[in-house]
Amino acid sequence: MNLFRRAAVGAATLAIGGLLATATPSAAAPSPTLAAPDIPLANVKAHLSQLQSIASANGGNRAHGRAGYKASIDYVKGKLDAAGFTTRIQQFTSSGATGYNLIADWPGGNADQVLMAGAHLDSVASGAGINDNGSGSAGVLETALAVSRAQLQPAKHLRFAWWGAEELGMVGSRYYVNNLPAADRSKVSGYLNFDMIGSPNPGYFVYDDDPTIEKTFKDYYAGIGVPTEIETEGDGRSDHAPFKNVGIPVGGLFTGAERAKSSAQAQKWGGTAGQAFDRCYHSSCDTTSNINDTALDRNSDAIAHAVWTLGAGTTVPPGDVYENTTDVAIPDNGAAVTSTVDVAGRTGNAPATLKMDVDVRHTWRGDVVLDLVAPDGTAYRLKNSSSNDSADNIIATYTVNASSEPANGAWKLRAQDVASQDTGYINSWKLTF
Repeated sequence: MNLFRRAAVGAATLAIGGLLATATPSAAAPSPTLAAPDIPLANVKAHLSQLQSIASANGGNRAHGRAGYKASIDYVKGKLDAAGFTTRIQQFTSSGATGYNLIADWPGGNADQVLMAGAHLDSVASGAGINDNGSGSAGVLETALAVSRAQLQPAKHLRFAWWGAEELGMVGSRYYVNNLPAADRSKVSGYLNFDMIGSPNPGYFVYDDDPTIEKTFKDYYAGIGVPTEIETEGDGRSDHAPFKNVGIPVGGLFTGAERAKSSAQAQKWGGTAGQAFDRCYHSSCDTTSNINDTALDRNSDAIAHAVWTLGAGTTVPPGDVYENTTDVAIPDNGAAVTSTVDVAGRTGNAPATLKMDVDVRHTWRGDVVLDLVAPDGTAYRLKNSSSNDSADNIIATYTVNASSEPANGAWKLRAQDVASQDTGYINSWKLTF
């Protein structure tokens, strides 16, 4: 996980590696929805052991621009090539060194509906980075290999990614998103991010960005009797941020970094109150001994559950869209403002899954509170303020149960900036019935 909240790191463009031909499974109709397999913990830990060995043989780390990072890429790529994935290496430069992203596509699925899962593969220079983020990288890798073992043919096209230079400010993932043509961006139905999933004093945190992805993870954990909390410590600090900033639905899992576990959290999850979720965060002690096996096992299984569940997908026919694209300035630390969408000519009430797409441009989105206000004045909270959320912009999709509200009337997006020194405006928003 990237330490910096507002990293501004330039990445000059270099060549993008071509597709490498690999064996592919025979074409088949999409599989019916199947339960995800159990991901063998031993396999995930074997990947971590390999990453530790790579770091030990290359100066103790797997950082951007160092030999240990390139060796890590080569290890993961070799596993995927042998399993029948189509892989490509994407190159970029940052801080005067060449960086690498690894992209792996599983043959088949609807190319217009791409489900991505990814993790950053680089460590900081001070250590091997086994929890941060060998854990997420290994969980994603073993899930991809499970897809191959099952010869899964989901409705959606599956793409897996391992990002470089995340520790310098999400450089690799930002490079990927910025160089993805707009037409291809629109085909990505979701991006799942896994950064630190085996913290030694773990919590079970779920990103609350996209409601469908969030529910998928929460349902999995409810099914095994493990309570979860909304992830706030790493919001905007990992590779989901570049995807979210261009409107791609995102979600993910996290077990905690330098923040201390509370007494209530220790009672809920076990572990030690008052101690960091990961005492070895960004330190030389982030080795294979810095992993909680139970958390790593549960989260690896949750990754597979999400890939199987969200990859099965269903094509939802487009609804009727009502949109307002007029800019509305949001006063800094001031009164709430509204943007109105008028809905007319419909019968009955609004749907139980009323969808709204929101595009708010702001220099510190944690300052902003958003509500949907129904024609009768009932307010539905979309987003609370958060002093920990320092990323730019709110480009997100929300769903509310508005089935008690008449469909016709003046619907309003209400925005309020509740802290000083940052500015923004409502760029556009729309309702889909």
